[in-house]
Amino acid sequence: MTLIAQSTQAALDPIQLVLDSVTSPLTKAAYKKALTDFFVWWEEQGRPPLSKAVVQRHVALLVEQGLSPSSINVRLSALRKLVREAADNGLLGAFEAETIARVKGVKQQGRRSGTWLSKAQAQALLLAPDTTTLRGLRDRAILAVLLGCGLRRSELVGLTFAHLQQREGRWVILDLTGKHGRTRTVPMPAWCKAAVDAWTRTAGLSTGHVFRPTAPRGEHVLARQRLSHEAVALIVRKYGRQLGHNHLTPEDLEGVRLAPHDLRRTFAKLAHKGGAPIDQIQLSLGHASIQTTEVYLGVDQDLESAPCDVLGLSLKGG
Repeated sequence: MTLIAQSTQAALDPIQLVLDSVTSPLTKAAYKKALTDFFVWWEEQGRPPLSKAVVQRHVALLVEQGLSPSSINVRLSALRKLVREAADNGLLGAFEAETIARVKGVKQQGRRSGTWLSKAQAQALLLAPDTTTLRGLRDRAILAVLLGCGLRRSELVGLTFAHLQQREGRWVILDLTGKHGRTRTVPMPAWCKAAVDAWTRTAGLSTGHVFRPTAPRGEHVLARQRLSHEAVALIVRKYGRQLGHNHLTPEDLEGVRLAPHDLRRTFAKLAHKGGAPIDQIQLSLGHASIQTTEVYLGVDQDLESAPCDVLGLSLKGG
């Protein structure tokens, strides 16, 4: 009996089983697309019994279509999640599920570097919104929180006034729940809090979510309680394009679509260049591993002050 036939008989939707097992809205969207595409392809193949060979054939097709290794591996993660949830709910045998879950991902050649802004670029981005308008005040506050606190996009849209607290004489984002349910407290620079205050005071907000959608002309706040993930991406991309036209940075940002996560990388790089300890940057970002944090630092080789210059050795001895 096929997985689809079993799920129909049991009145269970295999895709919904997977979506119910994850919490991140971005992961839900990615997994839904991956599984929908897979089942369309699977139908076209005549619904063969779900097996390791079938999944490997699907992965080979994705490679032929030119998808990046990271995109293919996300889709493969969705399929692994699918077969495990199906096995747990009696829709697929445990042996078959474990065999399919062992399908290897596509090896990535090198590591995606992402985009890091220089200090001058980050400053120009922060000043790009028109703060004579309500929407401009909101957008500046969004950029300030992304650059000044290193938040993920999902963390920003979920930010509430209850998170903004004073601890040890400074403002922090308290008990922020991030990836994999890890909770952390993130220090907030004074200029970032000032940007948030300018937005919320003008918008008349003091409870609930900090960032809200505005009317089409941006003159007032809409009743909806929070921004969407897509809206944050569009805001960052909009000011990134403006930055690309700025005389400071046309070469550096030419052809680049700035993303919210690039501002998180920039936070890490500028903090590291400013002398912040890596372990403290790790805590602010909410990484489980310091090796992950090191990837975010965007360290460039410094030929003026290289590691070999501080070894203290010479040919003279003594």
